[in-house]
Amino acid sequence: MRFGYADSPRGQLHYAEAGAGPVVLLLHQCPRSHDEFRELLPLLATDHRAIAMDMPGYGQSHGLPAPQTIEDYARGALDLLDALAIDHAAVLGHHTGGAVALEVAASAPERVTGVVLSSAPWADEAFRTARRDGPGVDDAERDDDGIHLTTWWGQRAPHYPEPVAPLLDRLVRDALAPGVDPREGHLACRRYAMERRAPLVRAPALVLTGDADPFALPALDPLADALTGAASVTRAVIADGTLALMERHADEVAAEVRPFLATLDAAEPAGRA
Repeated sequence: MRFGYADSPRGQLHYAEAGAGPVVLLLHQCPRSHDEFRELLPLLATDHRAIAMDMPGYGQSHGLPAPQTIEDYARGALDLLDALAIDHAAVLGHHTGGAVALEVAASAPERVTGVVLSSAPWADEAFRTARRDGPGVDDAERDDDGIHLTTWWGQRAPHYPEPVAPLLDRLVRDALAPGVDPREGHLACRRYAMERRAPLVRAPALVLTGDADPFALPALDPLADALTGAASVTRAVIADGTLALMERHADEVAAEVRPFLATLDAAEPAGRA
């Protein structure tokens, strides 16, 4: 695995990469970083150039002022491709990163060969209304006694597989990175009119989730059904998969993603003449 920084119009973007060949760009959930793909990256790198970035506002990439938006994150993903002189790529996003991957594919169809939406939310009007005034995930006021750390932990722990500690250690470390507001990615999903953007996706799409993810599983079919402009839509459900799908089920994720990517490698990017 190699690490690097790329200059962009809005600041430096940090990323990890491995392998060579057609590019697949990996976009993490919030408030994670490229580390979410520590297990998956080498599996995809056997036949692709796999790049996992820290999205703007996270990890070691440049900060973003609030209110942050899914469009901000997608612009950062395209900035990274520009900085690395990558004309087109497949894009994989997990949870919040899935919404970002959809926006990248919708806003730059000529550059996206395929899109993998892993455990992405279905952020339609009903989603936004239901969450408008409610408490958020990773939502806690920072406290001199450190209570916010246990609050974050307690909000997440019921939805993670045992042993929980190694996974949440990684999440809390990312949440504490300089400049990161753990709430902002979730708030960005509440601000995103996903139902207006999904029909603009032209690339082939793989929509997958874990069957033990109570947030993502109900979104699988509505999201897939909304991709009315996609060249093709494939669905996959991974047994026992939770929010920690990338860390704990990397082998199963790769078993779904690699054949999908293989179908893209000989094809022209969607939207190209």
